[in-house]
Amino acid sequence: MAAAWSTTGLFAEELLKTPRIGEGPFYPDKLPLDTDNDLLLINEKITPAVGSITHLGGRILSESGEPIRNAVVEIWQVDNNGVYIHSGSSNRAKLDSNFQGFGRFLTGSKGEYYFRTIKPVSYPGRTPHIHFAVYQGGKRMLTTQMMVAGEQANKNDGLYKRLKNEKAQKAVLAKFEPIKNSKIGELAANFDLVIGKTPEAPEQRRPRPRPRRQNR
Repeated sequence: MAAAWSTTGLFAEELLKTPRIGEGPFYPDKLPLDTDNDLLLINEKITPAVGSITHLGGRILSESGEPIRNAVVEIWQVDNNGVYIHSGSSNRAKLDSNFQGFGRFLTGSKGEYYFRTIKPVSYPGRTPHIHFAVYQGGKRMLTTQMMVAGEQANKNDGLYKRLKNEKAQKAVLAKFEPIKNSKIGELAANFDLVIGKTPEAPEQRRPRPRPRRQNR
C-alpha cells in the first residue's frame, strides 16, 4: 500500500510513519542457511514451497519521503500450513521443509526491496500477516507486520485492532493482486515502509548481518 500523507504545516508535508507492531515470539531462533530474498527455493533444492506465489516489493522511506539506501529489510512468516520455522511453532509435523520462512534484502538507490514468497495464511488467533524488520546502520529502526487488505479476519485480530486509528490500520495493509497473464496465478503486493530517526531499544533488538543485494 502506498504510504499515507499527513500535513504537519502550511508548507510542509511528511509521510505517516509505519506503525510499530511487536516482533512476536517466532522470529527464527535459528536462522536458515539460506537467507536470501527468494523464500520459495532453499539453496540448491528444485522443489518449491507450496502456496500462492507472491512478488512482494516496495520502498523504505524517511518521513520526508527520501528513499533509504542500504537498509536491511527482513521478513518472516508462516508457511502455507501455518507453521513458522521457529522450533517452538505449533504443528511442526506439518512444516513445509521447502519454505525458507525468512529472508533479507539490501535496499537499492531508490530504497527499493523485493521478495518472492507466498501469500500469508492465517493460523489460530491471527489474521494473515508477514513480519518486517528494517535496519539502518546496524540498528533496528522498525518492527512491524504487514496484513492483507480486504481480509475479513483483520477486524478480529488483536494487533490490528490495537492500532490507534484508521490511518494507522491502512498503513499496515497491502493489496495482493493477480499478475496479468501469469499462467500459474502469481500475485503482486506493494508495501512501502516509512521509518523514523529513532532506533528501537538496543537491549530488545540485536543487529543482524548485512546481506548482499539480490536481483529480482
